[in-house]
Amino acid sequence: MPARNMLLLAPPHPVELALKELGSNLRTARLRRNLTIEEVAQKIGAGRRAVSDAERGKPSASVAIYAALLWAFDLLADVPNLADPARDQEGLILSRSKARVRARRGEALDNDF
Repeated sequence: MPARNMLLLAPPHPVELALKELGSNLRTARLRRNLTIEEVAQKIGAGRRAVSDAERGKPSASVAIYAALLWAFDLLADVPNLADPARDQEGLILSRSKARVRARRGEALDNDF
């Protein structure tokens, strides 16, 4: 079976937990707004099942559905922070450790045409 399908069937445990928590949070947001699944599905232009799958944290639900639900509940503003390079502490440390020690001197341009 291709690896792509394995991710949908059995994602890494931390991924599965994060999706389930996100789905639960989206369901709570919908219920607090007293909206039905059908109303939210219509607002984002998706089917009822897509919304239901996202609320259950199913890995097969598309990221577009999750993002559209966040938008529908006015919670999309935090999404740009998810993979913000400025907040990636490990990446920043790694990039500093691989930084150049000295610059290379480029060849001077010749004006003789």
